[in-house]
Amino acid sequence: MPHDILLPCAAMIALTGLVWLRAVYERVAESRARGIAPQSLASSRDTARILKNTQALDNFTNLFEFPVLFYVLCLAMVATDMNTAGYVIAAWVFVALRAAHSLIHVTYNRVFHRFVAWMLGAAWLFAMWGSFVFELVTHRA
Repeated sequence: MPHDILLPCAAMIALTGLVWLRAVYERVAESRARGIAPQSLASSRDTARILKNTQALDNFTNLFEFPVLFYVLCLAMVATDMNTAGYVIAAWVFVALRAAHSLIHVTYNRVFHRFVAWMLGAAWLFAMWGSFVFELVTHRA
């Protein structure tokens, strides 16, 4: 299908939604259990200072960093009609690496494991961008 590259984007949005649900659940549960007034969490600085469990909130924020470059790349592939099967597979690999990063982050949160998943995902995304730009330049020349 000509727009298969959008399916990994939809999966990233689903992952973001799942992390958001977990973050909301954890924030409400901790606030209730500890009697934290909602207004005391008015800023992200207050939230980080008061809440003990911010892993899901932190991961939710992470999902608006590198993945934004992924979404732009996928849309650029659709716009230029360069969304080949190879790029679709590469996009799914990126989604899998981000899912691994999120799973580590919101569960046992071992920093080294999380860093490896983050670094592999970032490197993979930059390689995808490099390949796309190379193909774009060489096909236009």
